[in-house]
Amino acid sequence: MSVGLLEIPSYVTGTWTIDPAHSDVGFVIRHLMISNVKGHFTAFEGRIVTTADPLDSAVTATIDMASIDTANPMRDDHLRSADFFAVDEHPTMTYRSTGIRPDGDGYLMDGELTLKGVTRPIVLELEVNGFGFDPFAPDPATGARAGFSATGEVNRSDFGITYTGPIPGGGVTLSEKVRIVLEIEAVLQAG
Repeated sequence: MSVGLLEIPSYVTGTWTIDPAHSDVGFVIRHLMISNVKGHFTAFEGRIVTTADPLDSAVTATIDMASIDTANPMRDDHLRSADFFAVDEHPTMTYRSTGIRPDGDGYLMDGELTLKGVTRPIVLELEVNGFGFDPFAPDPATGARAGFSATGEVNRSDFGITYTGPIPGGGVTLSEKVRIVLEIEAVLQAG
């Protein structure tokens, strides 16, 4: 039994499906070098497998890039274009974990992010929020829920997203660094 297991109250092993109605796949990017703009994707799916040793657990996810929402339809259309995500050619972004390791009170999850046909390593700071049961689940046998938070950072130019939108007098419209912010709730699958 892993030391990590002892640190996770009510830990449940199994295969979980990410619940999009109670999850958020978001990001934050610096705009005009003076403020942050937030956005998220509204269509995504994923699977989490928790094992007896939490450090052997795994995650896979697929995000529909056309579902980007920054609360500005004109900006969203620009983000779907060839300047950014080229959604017509690359409709999805995928993530696959490659390992989990302890880090203080939380964990680091190593993985691979594929965006615009380019795969790069990414490390996410992972927090296990808890395991519990949904009192409103129609079948108590499949009513288990798990919650996770994760954050990380990518350099968008590593994925071929190099649009900068120069500012007259110096500077750029968008930073290279993009902060990833995930709030995930997952449902235990039967069997």
